[in-house]
Amino acid sequence: MFHTASTRLGDMWPHLRSGMARLLDLVLPPRCLCCGVEVGVAGALCPTCWQGIGFISAPHCARCGLPFDYDLTGDGATNLVCGACLARPPLFDRCRSVFVYDNASRSLVLGFKHGDRTDCAPAFAQWLARAGAVLLLESDVIIVPVPLHRWRLLKRRYNQSALLALELGRLTGRTAIPDLLIRRRATPSQGGLTAKGRARNVQSAFAINPRCAGRVKDARILLIDDVFTTGATVGECARTLRRAGARAVDVLTLSRVVKPVTLEEAGEQAG
Repeated sequence: MFHTASTRLGDMWPHLRSGMARLLDLVLPPRCLCCGVEVGVAGALCPTCWQGIGFISAPHCARCGLPFDYDLTGDGATNLVCGACLARPPLFDRCRSVFVYDNASRSLVLGFKHGDRTDCAPAFAQWLARAGAVLLLESDVIIVPVPLHRWRLLKRRYNQSALLALELGRLTGRTAIPDLLIRRRATPSQGGLTAKGRARNVQSAFAINPRCAGRVKDARILLIDDVFTTGATVGECARTLRRAGARAVDVLTLSRVVKPVTLEEAGEQAG
């Protein structure tokens, strides 16, 4: 009898959960992740905010994912590489990002990063899965977040990149290891630093967690971060992973800074 009751409860649970979700929406209507106005479903943007976000799609650089203003070949070629990557190939294999980091998206990113908007993680993971579909094709991909130093983690209470990695792993069925990389020294904020200063700031800052050392050799790693600026941080992470024997290292970020990069600046960047 207990087994029968459990089976019936299991059959009813999806309907109960759906009903509870609708009830919660009546009491606390879902709101736009960006501006807070009411929207039809949880984890969505209102039409105005959606139109303002610069979602990145092809054409873009095959290596770093920098969006191009127009299709340079006219035939939809997907193997074009930007001048910066030609001048100094990045330490990772490929990078893709969901949207451009600008005035329209800044509050969305900073609210998630510093404003305890952890409720955004499931929606962001869905966006990441779409933007990084080509990076998630292989079933053996291991999803790894860019780590925070323990003192910064204690102050912030959560690592936003780890939240994204875990949600993306649940959504795609890929393995996520949030502590595979560790930050072995507390680095100053990257804000306001030049490309060269950013690279110097994170040099030798990362290491493989000894408990996870056996997971890296010959592995296909997908690094997750919230913002790609010059690529210095993910580049240094990729260097650490490759030294430990990783077969491939791709990068997937929620947002990225998009600005013209001179060849001189490209030479300063560490990935």
